[in-house]
Amino acid sequence: MEKNSAPLLEMRNIKKDFFGNQVLTDINLTLNEGEVLGLVGENGAGKSTLMKILFGMDVIRETGGYSGEILLGGQEVKFSTPFDALEAGIGMVHQEFSLIPGFTATENILLNREPTKTNVISQIFGNRLDTLNRKEMDRRAQDAIEKMGVKIDPHMVIGEMPVGHKQFTEIARELSKEQLRLLILDEPTAVLTEQEAEALLASIRSMAARGISVIFITHRLQEILSVCDKVVIMRDGYVVKESPAKAIDVPEITRWMVGRQVETVVAPSEPRSHEEARTILSVRHLWVDMPGETVRNVDLDVKEGEILGIGGLAGQGKLGIPNGIMGLYEAGGTVEFDGKPLPLNTPRACLDASLAFVSEDRRGVGLLLDESLEWNVAFSAMQIHNKFLKNIGGIIKWRDEKAIYKVTKQYIDELMIKCTSARQKARELSGGNQQKVCLAKAFALEPKFLFVSEPTRGIDVGAKALVLEALRKFNREYGVTIVVISSELEELRQTCDRIAIISGGKVAGILPATESAEAFGMLMVSGVK
Repeated sequence: MEKNSAPLLEMRNIKKDFFGNQVLTDINLTLNEGEVLGLVGENGAGKSTLMKILFGMDVIRETGGYSGEILLGGQEVKFSTPFDALEAGIGMVHQEFSLIPGFTATENILLNREPTKTNVISQIFGNRLDTLNRKEMDRRAQDAIEKMGVKIDPHMVIGEMPVGHKQFTEIARELSKEQLRLLILDEPTAVLTEQEAEALLASIRSMAARGISVIFITHRLQEILSVCDKVVIMRDGYVVKESPAKAIDVPEITRWMVGRQVETVVAPSEPRSHEEARTILSVRHLWVDMPGETVRNVDLDVKEGEILGIGGLAGQGKLGIPNGIMGLYEAGGTVEFDGKPLPLNTPRACLDASLAFVSEDRRGVGLLLDESLEWNVAFSAMQIHNKFLKNIGGIIKWRDEKAIYKVTKQYIDELMIKCTSARQKARELSGGNQQKVCLAKAFALEPKFLFVSEPTRGIDVGAKALVLEALRKFNREYGVTIVVISSELEELRQTCDRIAIISGGKVAGILPATESAEAFGMLMVSGVK
């Protein structure tokens, strides 16, 4: 067969159901060599499931397999495991990381493919006693990192890396494989800053120029248009539209995705002044030892009842602030909440004082993945505040199943969480819906004060407005003071009353949300080293 006479990939009439719930129906798509295909759709549309089928993921086989055909270079393939897909030249970077925390970036990039060298003992007893060729490992890892056009430390341990660098390590691991023909990127820019995302888009273009095909899944629709050759739009398990990228725009993609007209920009709330309100949280000289984050000397006052935004470039300290105050990383300085000192490095003290935190790391910190949505939503409130419990004389306690179901159902409806029922496991939900469960869990605590870190990361355009509106409603109806930490300045400007910009580990300035983007941009670079 002549080279290029058949498409690199064809997926024909792919169908898949989970326990009777049809998630994919007659999916057809074609991808040529060196082509970049943008795959878009709301959370729960079936994008990740389709890619799991292509990559031979265990969850597909364990849930009854799929029907339809997959052809690679014109030949039908059926991958039983991801190893089969890897051997065929398909790589995948998942929405959630699959790295070994205690290994370095280099060790993760070359895992199970480490170059070795012989020694006196292995020459006698065989190559199983060869030693790792560390110099060659460093060279290959560095080559893969350079292909992305970004700087990450190949010798840094994964467990100490900021989330964006973990993402680049995953991508470098795939780029280091010589047989790579097709790379699937599932939400690769969701955890990246704008500069990092731009570097990744440039590396996707260079991959395509080298003949590597890319399937790119993202909710950042402008990225799709800037890097992809064609766009495939999914809705409720169907492909509803396929178009060359140059023949479609963001509003049209959005309409096809959600089946309705959607404002791609969330209607901004009217910022309110809280100058006369009392200070509910006062932070002085805060430092936090969080890998990849610089928090050196933060002074910050939060007014009762406001929504305060915290923004800034990656690594400048914005993520470190809530993680340090809530006791997830070692911190120093002083914090006063509601008129009383709040001890640092004691997470329970924060929860007892009625603070809550929705972490940017939803799977590592936010969720009990193998438990039901009911258990996820209610567990913290049960443990900390004895909510959703019945008791006799305070001695014998048992769960109030009716109350747990009621609160879970309330948030499933309010946040439009796509699930089969309140008893579905959190692991089975799409990434964006898992994010909504994290919010529901925090709301169920009924806190006085809520930190929300990257609330719309990995959430589609239709759900983004809904999540931000839920935060505003929670703030206005219940009087909860909210601090939103986000990499997206526009999101903060639409949602918050004031925005603090962190630069060089300190507060560079605090401005009303109505200030221009340029004013905030100047603050962002003011203390960058």
